[in-house]
Amino acid sequence: MGDTEAGGSATGSPTVDEPAAGSRRFSVDLRSAWLILVSCLAVSIVVAAMAALNTALPDIAIATGADSGQMTWIIDGYTLALAACLLPAGAIGDRFGRRGILILGLVLFAVASLVAIWVNGPTELIATRCLAGVAAALIMPATLSLITSGVPPSQRPVAISIWAAIVGAGAIAGFFVTGLLLEFFTWRSVFITFAASAAGMTLLCLTIGTSKDRDPDRFDFAGSATSVLGITGIVFGLLEAPHRGWADPLILVGLIGGVLLLAAFCLIELKQSHKLLDVRLFANRAFAAGSLSVGLQFFASFGAFFLCLQMLQLVFGYSPLKSAAALTPMVAGVVLFGLLGNWLAVRLHSLRFVLAGGILIAGIGVLLLGIVDMDKNYWTFAWVLAICASGIGIATAPSTTAIMSNTPTDNLGVGSAVNDTAREIGAAIGIALAGSVMAAGYSHRIGPTAQLAHDQLAAAGQQRIAAGDTLGGQAMLAQADQAADTIGRSLAEATAVAERLAGQAAPLAARIREGAEQAFLTPMGQACIILGIVLIVGAAFLLWLAPNRVTPIDSEAATGGSAGADGPAGGSDPEARDDVSDRAVVPGTE
Repeated sequence: MGDTEAGGSATGSPTVDEPAAGSRRFSVDLRSAWLILVSCLAVSIVVAAMAALNTALPDIAIATGADSGQMTWIIDGYTLALAACLLPAGAIGDRFGRRGILILGLVLFAVASLVAIWVNGPTELIATRCLAGVAAALIMPATLSLITSGVPPSQRPVAISIWAAIVGAGAIAGFFVTGLLLEFFTWRSVFITFAASAAGMTLLCLTIGTSKDRDPDRFDFAGSATSVLGITGIVFGLLEAPHRGWADPLILVGLIGGVLLLAAFCLIELKQSHKLLDVRLFANRAFAAGSLSVGLQFFASFGAFFLCLQMLQLVFGYSPLKSAAALTPMVAGVVLFGLLGNWLAVRLHSLRFVLAGGILIAGIGVLLLGIVDMDKNYWTFAWVLAICASGIGIATAPSTTAIMSNTPTDNLGVGSAVNDTAREIGAAIGIALAGSVMAAGYSHRIGPTAQLAHDQLAAAGQQRIAAGDTLGGQAMLAQADQAADTIGRSLAEATAVAERLAGQAAPLAARIREGAEQAFLTPMGQACIILGIVLIVGAAFLLWLAPNRVTPIDSEAATGGSAGADGPAGGSDPEARDDVSDRAVVPGTE
């Protein structure tokens, strides 16, 4: 399929005046369907890789000798690199061609995955994950901007709905595929699968068209540097806070320094003509509401994943594969309601109520995860999870549509990067908040159980010494100290201690398991309640922030009437700016 420059009929901004808008609003032609399929397959690799290694971490730790901190960064190195590089990666795609950058990202992703197969130490593995994160940053915004620029306006609602649904469910697909692979192969099979998938996607991407900025300005190096460093500081601080503590000097430097650097980024973008991101786009209420909604969706989903996967594997006793299958209601809810989200916005003629309503339903679902007593009953867990997933699904596609439809056509890669950066930062905040509440609550409650294990093992050691088995008794005393320390770290390690003691001290093992589960479940419930309250408050804010009217904004207006205009959607006239800011764009609504 031939390449197309942004600005043609396939790449122009959304409009509703086309004759086909009414009759073909939710139909897709063959060429567009192929573009959507290829783009969604590519982005699914990126999203699956965000979560897939969680289930393989125990095997990876044993094989590489990774400690708990290194295990964390095997996961977080990918997330940090992805979030930090999204904005400049989106701008590079706009400048040099989105398909070419997508292919480059897939090649780098395949290389990083292949290298990971042969590493022996945790440091080298973390480095490969960071490289994969950089590659993912090239892939993710390119997929959405290719869809937005390459699909006719009348077909964009269904295209964006499909893309958003795939992104929303991709993490769970990653859990499922990893669990399935680990049933039969080693942890290296996960990276082999990633490499093979990326290689296959590279070939498929040669069959789609491309688009780019018609008249690019000079690349914004100052904005790129400050955005990368600022987002790195904030995401690093959020991800490390549950482990180091919020008062740790390194965490404070990362968070405060990151905020200051992003403030400097905003000042740079306001003053110079060649912008990485026109920050005045956030004055557009649809763009701002869409960005906030996307962040809240991943805040909810990844915070819930962090808690629910531990509960399923360590309390319910599920295997990695069974745990992934148990999250099926999340996949079904996000995919089904993700496809309905734009349709609801069209039928109700209100972005405001769809975004706020979706986040409110998700908040109620997460709140119920903390309130309802699961009692190891899967079906109770499933229906609560389905409520959460339906809310996230409803808000998913309209949020992305609001962002992309209010982004100038020549900067679709940057608009997509804003969408994706909101997702990554939302996920990081959700994990950090849930992790901090869990860590503090577990440490506060596990003391008596750890002390019980220490006292009983120490007493058994003293009895051996008194019976003349000095070496055996001293070993038991050492085991008592080690067991108490291990039990106090996490439910996973307490469960491991209980399993080791099950043969020689079954009653003690049962009490350790019971005490550790209770020390976990109480703060888990508290964390879910806090996450749910944040979402409900966010829904109320969206009800105020999001525009109600669903009307199109013309491409020329979005760029101020000229390719080099400084203004965001609506141009530089303050009165025009106020008028435009109360309108959202959902293509094909009139």
